[in-house]
Amino acid sequence: MFGTPAQEAAVREVVADAGKYQSDPEHFLPLHTPDVEIVNFGGRRVAGREALGEAMRAALASPLAEVATTVEITGVRFPREGVAVVAAVKRVHDARKEPDGVGPALPATSGQLTYLLVEEADGAWRISLAQTTPTTF
Repeated sequence: MFGTPAQEAAVREVVADAGKYQSDPEHFLPLHTPDVEIVNFGGRRVAGREALGEAMRAALASPLAEVATTVEITGVRFPREGVAVVAAVKRVHDARKEPDGVGPALPATSGQLTYLLVEEADGAWRISLAQTTPTTF
């Protein structure tokens, strides 16, 4: 396998920063490649950093701003030079309520998250793909 301890630490830092800046587009968006693809918890696909920024700003201006997530990395592997695959569990903390005022509005509170990160020419690791699949456990 490819990847050094320093590269793994850098990848873990990018994932941590993505969580830290989930409500801060100015810091969140540069963590992603220009051609990033995201499939979010609800199944919405967003292609490109510009579109991600638009979607993020719209979400933060809506009740979705009351939804926060935490990510626990369960594994990092380097299938080839300059590519990292991160397996993680995403936990959703939904402060919104159903229209009847009872319970969270999302159908699940956790999901399996896979990140694909690439090491770019400037040496920085950036998220190129993220896919979250809701789970019921």
